[in-house]
Amino acid sequence: MTAFMIILVGQVFSLLGTAMTNLGLPIWVYNQTHRATDVAVIQGLFTVATLVMSPFAGVWVDRLNRKLVMMLSDLAAGLVTITLLILYATGNLQVWHLYVSAVIQGAFQTFQWPAFSAAITTMLPKEHYTRASALLDTAGTAGFLFGPMAGGALLTGLGSETGLMVILLIDVITLAFAVSTLLFVHIPQPTAISAEAEAARGSILKEAAFGFRYIFERPSLLGLQSILFSISSTLLAPMILARTGSNAILLASVESIGAAGGLVGGIIISAWGGFKRRIHGVLLGWSLSGIFTAFIVGLGRPEPTWAGLPVWAGGLFLVFFVSSLLNGSNQGIWQAKVPPDMQGRVFATRRLIAWCVMPLAAFLSGPLADRVMEPAMQGGGAFAQIFSHVVGTGPGAGMSLIFVFAGICDALTALSGYLFPAIRNVEDILPDHDAAAGKAEAGAAPS
Repeated sequence: MTAFMIILVGQVFSLLGTAMTNLGLPIWVYNQTHRATDVAVIQGLFTVATLVMSPFAGVWVDRLNRKLVMMLSDLAAGLVTITLLILYATGNLQVWHLYVSAVIQGAFQTFQWPAFSAAITTMLPKEHYTRASALLDTAGTAGFLFGPMAGGALLTGLGSETGLMVILLIDVITLAFAVSTLLFVHIPQPTAISAEAEAARGSILKEAAFGFRYIFERPSLLGLQSILFSISSTLLAPMILARTGSNAILLASVESIGAAGGLVGGIIISAWGGFKRRIHGVLLGWSLSGIFTAFIVGLGRPEPTWAGLPVWAGGLFLVFFVSSLLNGSNQGIWQAKVPPDMQGRVFATRRLIAWCVMPLAAFLSGPLADRVMEPAMQGGGAFAQIFSHVVGTGPGAGMSLIFVFAGICDALTALSGYLFPAIRNVEDILPDHDAAAGKAEAGAAPS
């Protein structure tokens, strides 16, 4: 547990720098182009690179030392940020550079999550899986609580040009700190190789395909992962910027208060441990997230000045709060059911399945906002008369309406999971990996 907490501290600082960069760069891009599409495309390219690399990353996570994989992933992200810092400091940074950096960072970042998730399984007993996942969410939201506040203060106090340069430099320093914490901890490798994992050994392609075969042979895991999806996440920054005249301080305030919900939720879940049946945490958490997205975040309005802040921030607070329950419960199920020696490949494939529609959503959400919903919600637009009393009109109203529709779809999709026994009863259908291993050993023992 001490080693886990050391890594967690490193992640808090790393995510602090990442959150500041994730605030500063979208604002810079939006101010350069005044299009939501450019911001969405960057997120989409990051996701595509992650998905393409996921099956192969999982193979290397299972083959190599997991601590080394985590360190190399962080180092690659640091080198990309250093490159962006140099380009910006010399006045040469362009939007297309961020497209390239998103692809590179997405490719290397895909190693981090399955390696860290698999490492937790060998570091902690299974009764702490949900708590550990909640603590990781707490680390992430702590970074995203203070990161936007610090980033917004730097952009305002130092000016947009100097402020962004300082933000990128801080991101590099925090990444270096996260790597250094890994040097002082021991992360155990799986001590036993299951018969199923042994049979899957072979070429990179064969082992990459193993994660798909493992999940598709278990409809409960496939169904559990297939329901988690949203189209609205890439539009939060463009929506608020459009509705507030590019008010960076207000955007930072909304993101920070929202992240506080994740911090509070993570602390509560880590102390509570979540529902005894984790599937309730997954389905109820996701449905509540959709409801809060639709009926609070989507309905925020900017008139008069700053009037949208309590609504957007309050809605995002609740979304992040229940997301701690959702993520901790979902992660706990997978860590309990999948044997540790397979988790790199299975977890990487799991994320690919969950995210496979996200690039499409990211690439569609920008044009949908810019070319369809935004014009339709201006004065005299096709939807303005119908929905103007719901989200208002003017810049950003079309994106607000997307939040409403997407949130409703998220809630209905999550609740539909209760209609399918394979999802509803996942914890009964699939045995825990340690119980399955115990039965295998008992069956192999001489009578």
